[in-house]
Amino acid sequence: MRIFVGGLPYNTNDDSLRKLFEQSGTVSDVHVVQDRFSGESKGFAFVEMPNDGEAREAISRLNGSALGGRNLTVNEARPREERSGGGGGGGRSGGGGGYGGGGGRGGRY
Repeated sequence: MRIFVGGLPYNTNDDSLRKLFEQSGTVSDVHVVQDRFSGESKGFAFVEMPNDGEAREAISRLNGSALGGRNLTVNEARPREERSGGGGGGGRSGGGGGYGGGGGRGGRY
């Protein structure tokens, strides 16, 4: 099961998060998401646990718990939604308006 972990302290690394989740069972993968430019943690991660029972136990044990002074949000990761171009704002349609789109007023001077 893929688990989303949010609210992480920014100094959390893969190894420390793995140790935290291994208290509940086997961990196959840990990925603390980092900013691609600065290399700093974005404060969330994904943990993969092959045994669903152990994963659910980790979620119930860790969700809402404190780590480094921050409360964790831990739940089953949702599948990543496809990013399509639709849905966002759209372009400007229709004419007229704006600069120079005048309505029969003749020249400027």
